[in-house]
Amino acid sequence: MNSSRPGSGDPVSALSTPVPVIDEDVVTGNIARVQAYMDEHGITFRPHIKTHKILAVAQAQRAAGAKGINCQKVTEAEIFAEAGFGDILITYNILGAEKLERLAALNGRIEALKVTADSAVTVEGLAQAFAAERPLTVMVECDTGGGRCGVQTPEEALSLAQKIAGSGGLGFGGLMTYPKPGSAAAVEAWLSRAVDLLAKEGIPCPAVSNGGTPSLFEAHMVPSATEHRAGTYVYNDRAMVRAGHCTLDQCAMHILATVVSRPTQDRAVIDAGSKALTSDLLGFSDFGHIVDYPEAVISGLSEEHGVVDLSRCAGRRPEIGEKIRIVPNHTCVVSNLFDEMVFHRGGRVTRVEAVAARGMVW
Repeated sequence: MNSSRPGSGDPVSALSTPVPVIDEDVVTGNIARVQAYMDEHGITFRPHIKTHKILAVAQAQRAAGAKGINCQKVTEAEIFAEAGFGDILITYNILGAEKLERLAALNGRIEALKVTADSAVTVEGLAQAFAAERPLTVMVECDTGGGRCGVQTPEEALSLAQKIAGSGGLGFGGLMTYPKPGSAAAVEAWLSRAVDLLAKEGIPCPAVSNGGTPSLFEAHMVPSATEHRAGTYVYNDRAMVRAGHCTLDQCAMHILATVVSRPTQDRAVIDAGSKALTSDLLGFSDFGHIVDYPEAVISGLSEEHGVVDLSRCAGRRPEIGEKIRIVPNHTCVVSNLFDEMVFHRGGRVTRVEAVAARGMVW
């Protein structure tokens, strides 16, 4: 990250930029807030580690009451399994000989590994890689309106569940969905229909996994679901503020950046470009919220530069050399752009954590 590693107690303001800084108290509050909601409603909570990719953060989530973790790649799961996480769900269609070989090895190492599938092709590949003496648990991914992966109807879910249950090296683990936010009623109708079809055919459905941070506080409105998965909530970001999930004060990650140029009265340039803030817009017309200058607009990014439009700033404007804090549009991508995250409390560094699963591509 930097040539000189920050130490505990160092002021955040002295850090070399660009650098993501994580507020310890806000992270702790986010974890407690969501776990308390899940506990209140009797819903098992399975955090998605893709937001932070940090072992210590996942350990804090588990200590707060989370049951297992959610990964998106076999290599991510390997990293967390090595650290002692034994209940892992990989929500992805896993294809290809190398991935399947690694998946089989992982299945032999931990207590509870589950994956998802939404086609006979994926199921057949999994079945060829696993044996009855050490079967793999497979959940059927269901498209309940999110428009990404997933079988399209409850009837298709039943058919694929039957195929999984009939494969010697596999076991049917239930249903999984990543829904469209704000669609709890439709999700419940879809899932309850699928669960009923499975029951009528005598197929046990051990779990129904719902997901997403935007729909997190609607989890109790999907009673057919037995667990909920969410990732972004641990840091939160500008998109989650817009969705009404949190406030700006509940955004734990800021990108600390330095103003490196003021070519005109109305334009500043910062040292955070697409390699620090990401180019994800997520429906915004700009690239992040500047906490210290909320009227300023990050109007454009190149790789190492961010252009800031200051024309709307009525008062003081940032000067060359000044450091500013930015709430990113999409915090999950930022985690994959840095090797380390600097944590702080009250503006003083508390620890530096490796983004252990960063860049895991397989």
